[in-house]
Amino acid sequence: MTLRIYHNPRCSKSRQTLQLLRDRGLDPEIVEYLKHPPSAVVLDGLLRAMGMQPRDLMRRKEAPFKELNLDDPALTRGELVMAMVEHPVLIERPIVVNGDKVALGRPPEAVLHIL
Repeated sequence: MTLRIYHNPRCSKSRQTLQLLRDRGLDPEIVEYLKHPPSAVVLDGLLRAMGMQPRDLMRRKEAPFKELNLDDPALTRGELVMAMVEHPVLIERPIVVNGDKVALGRPPEAVLHIL
């Protein structure tokens, strides 16, 4: 089974979550999602595995959220997912994947139930 973390090394919660994994002897695959964003299909799958809607995973204070009017209720799920793919800064982090289980590491301990 692959353990993966969608990680931003500049984010303290992301660093704390990675350290939490390593402290448990785990060596996850690290995906720096700002450099290598997930595809729309992958991101939609992550959202579904967490039982989240796209806006639940969006960083609403980031400039693209307002610039793209992503609060518009007329936008479809696909349009919102695509906005995150095209502007990965919108994706809340970190996301940890363990096989078919996925969790958002906010707080970092929130990932423990999928390990």
